[in-house]
Amino acid sequence: MTLIHLRSETTSFIAATDGDALPVVLHWGARLPDAVSAEELEATLRAPVPHCSMDEPLARRIVPLAVDRWRLRDGLRGSAPDGTRFAPCFRTTALSHDDASLRLGAHDATAGLDLSLTYTMHPDGLLQIGAALTNVGPGPYAVAALESSVPLPMDAVEVLDLTGRWCRERTPQRLPLGMGSWVRESYEGRPSHDGPLALCVGDPGFGFRAGRVWAVHLAWSGDCVSFAERSPGGFAQLGAGEMFAPGEMILAPGETYDAPDLLAAYSARGLDGISAAFHGFVRSRPSHPTTPRKVLLNTWEAVYFDHRLEVLTELADAAAEAGVERFVLDDGWFGSRRNDTKGLGDWVVSQEVWPDGLGPLIDHVRSRGMDFGIWVEPEMANPDSDLLREHPEWMLAVEGRDPLLARHQQVIDLANEECFAHILGRLDALLSDNAIAFVKWDDNRGLTDAAHEGRAAAHGQTIALYRLFDTLRERHPDVEFETCASGGGRVDLGILARTDRLWASDTIDAIERQQINLWTSLVVPPELIGQHIGGPHAHTTGRTSPFPLRVASAVFGHLGIEWNLATLTPAQMTMVKTAVEWYKAHRGFLHSGDVVRIDDATRPVVVHGVVARDRREAIFSYAQIGTNVTEFPGLLRLDGLDPAATYRVEPVMLGEIPGTQQKAGPAWWSAGGADISGAVLMDLGLSLPALHPEQALVIHLTAK
Repeated sequence: MTLIHLRSETTSFIAATDGDALPVVLHWGARLPDAVSAEELEATLRAPVPHCSMDEPLARRIVPLAVDRWRLRDGLRGSAPDGTRFAPCFRTTALSHDDASLRLGAHDATAGLDLSLTYTMHPDGLLQIGAALTNVGPGPYAVAALESSVPLPMDAVEVLDLTGRWCRERTPQRLPLGMGSWVRESYEGRPSHDGPLALCVGDPGFGFRAGRVWAVHLAWSGDCVSFAERSPGGFAQLGAGEMFAPGEMILAPGETYDAPDLLAAYSARGLDGISAAFHGFVRSRPSHPTTPRKVLLNTWEAVYFDHRLEVLTELADAAAEAGVERFVLDDGWFGSRRNDTKGLGDWVVSQEVWPDGLGPLIDHVRSRGMDFGIWVEPEMANPDSDLLREHPEWMLAVEGRDPLLARHQQVIDLANEECFAHILGRLDALLSDNAIAFVKWDDNRGLTDAAHEGRAAAHGQTIALYRLFDTLRERHPDVEFETCASGGGRVDLGILARTDRLWASDTIDAIERQQINLWTSLVVPPELIGQHIGGPHAHTTGRTSPFPLRVASAVFGHLGIEWNLATLTPAQMTMVKTAVEWYKAHRGFLHSGDVVRIDDATRPVVVHGVVARDRREAIFSYAQIGTNVTEFPGLLRLDGLDPAATYRVEPVMLGEIPGTQQKAGPAWWSAGGADISGAVLMDLGLSLPALHPEQALVIHLTAK
C-alpha cells in the first residue's frame, strides 16, 4: 500500500493505492504529520466487519461506486440508452502525485469509459477537485451525474448552508445531519437566490471562530446539486456536482464531459477558517483584480430610466465632487427601452434618447476624472424587441410553445451559433466604439422550459455564456465586468473566474445588506462584493436608515453609491466625501486582510472586521440591528489580534456620529481613543456605546 498525502499548513488529504483499483480515501481534514505511515493509518482506521455485511471492510474509494457496495450517493451514474454499461468498475491506468497534487487516469473496458481526476491542494488549504469522463465505447453513453465528494467523520453532525430569495439572499439555516441525505438543488440554469453557496458540516454548535467545519462549493454557474450524507454503515460524505435534465448529457463515442470543479475546505477554527481557505484561493487566481477597487456610482436608483443628458451630467458632476472614480449608466440607454417591457436584446444606442450617441455623456464623465461603465443583459430579450421579432427561433424554448414570461422577458439561445455571433458582435461593437471601462452584466430571470434543438439546454447555455465572457475579455482585456443576476442569483466561483466583482443583492437596504454581505463573504473575498451607499429611504424595503449604518454596510466591500447625489444638501455631500476619502485611504488593507466575524448570541448585532495578516492593524464594524435586553450593551470581545501587542483603539466617524441613548459614553469612545492590549481586547473586550437601533460603529485598531 502506497500513501498519497496532499497537504497545506492546515489540511491533509490522504489516499492509499492498492494494486490497480481506484485509491481508497483515508482522511480529509486536520493536517497530519509528514511521516504518517500506511501501517499506522491501517491500524487506526480499519473498521470491523459487522454481521449481515460484506466479508471485507467497506472502502471509500476516490470515486465511490455501487460496485464497491457504497451505500451513499455514487460518484458516477449513467448508462447506454439500452440500459447497459450502468455499473462501471474502473482500474487505474496512470497515477502521479506530489505534496500538493494528484493526477489519476482510470479505464473500464467493459463499460467503455475513461476517467480522469485531478486533485490540487492550494497553500491556504483549499482542495480543488476536477473530473472528466470520456466515452471510449462503441455507442452513446448518457451521463446522469459525475459528482465529486469528500469524506466526513461520523461525528460531524450539524449542517449549515444558505437559502434566501430576491433581495434577501444568503440567509443561514442550520439543521442536524441525521442518517440519510441533505440535498440542495438549483434548477434555474444558475445557482439561484436560494442557493446554498457553501454546504458546511461540522461539530455541533460550530461558529465563526470555533469548531471543526468541512465545506464544499461548486464552481459552476448552471444547474447544480450539493449534498451531505450519513449512513448507519458508518460512512459520511459531502459533495456537489452539475445537475442534468433527462437526456441532457449524452456522450457520443470519443466525447468527453468535463465536470465543474469541486472546491472543498476544512477548518479547525470555525467558519472563518473556511473563508480563509476560499479567500486565499480566489486571491491567488490570475483573473483576480490587482488594482484598487474604484469607487463607482450606479445610476439605477438615482434616475432609473430618466436618461436625459442634462440630468446625467448634473449627476456626474456631483459624483466627481464626492470623489467617485467610475460612473455607471444603468438600464435604458438602448433601442426602445424606456421601461422594462420592451427593447431588451436590441444592443444599439437609442437615437431617440441619445441622438449624438453616448459620446457626449462619456466625454463629460471622463472630463471629470472618472471612467465610464454601462449596463447590459445579453442573455435576455423582451418579446417586444427587434431581436425576437426578427429571430423568434433564437428564443430558448421547447418547439411549439413559449416559456412563461418573467419580468416581461425571455432567455435567448446562446448555444445557437448565429444568435451567439449576433450578441457577441453587438457587445464587441459597443466596447470598441465607446470608451467603456466597466460592464454591469445582468441576468434577470432563470431558465424555464429551456431547450436547444429539442434537448435540455442548461449545460449548453452555461458553456456558451462562459465562452461569451471569455471572448469579450480576450478582445477587451482592460474592461472590468460585474456579474449580476437580479442581484445575487448567480454567485459562484465559476462566474467569478470571468468577472471582477459581483452584485450580491438588488437591495441596498443597510439592515438587509449587513447579513447578505456577511454571508456572501463566507466564500467570496470582500473586494469582489459590490456594496453601495444608498439614499436614506431603501427602495426595495421602504425602510429609512441613518447614514452611519448605510456607510458601515458598504465600505468593507467594493464601494459604490446608488443615490442621486445631485439632490444632496451641503452637509450630506460632506458626509459622502468623508466616507469616500476614508475608503480610498483604507481599501488596500480592507481588501487584503483576513476576514474576522464575531459570534454574538446575546445581542441583536452583526459584528465583523478585517485583520492584517501580521495582526498589526484591524478594522471592525459593530452594527446594532435591534434593541438590547440590557440597558448597557456590555463588552465586545474582538478576535484575531496579537495578544502581545498594544493597540491604539479609535472610533471612526464616517461623516456622521452614530446615534446613541446615553448620558456619557465609554471612556475610550469619549476620549476619541485609547491604548489597549490585544490580550485585554480578546479576553475581556471593549465597552460599547449605547447605540440606537439601526446604527453602526466602525472601530480602527493600530498596533503601536
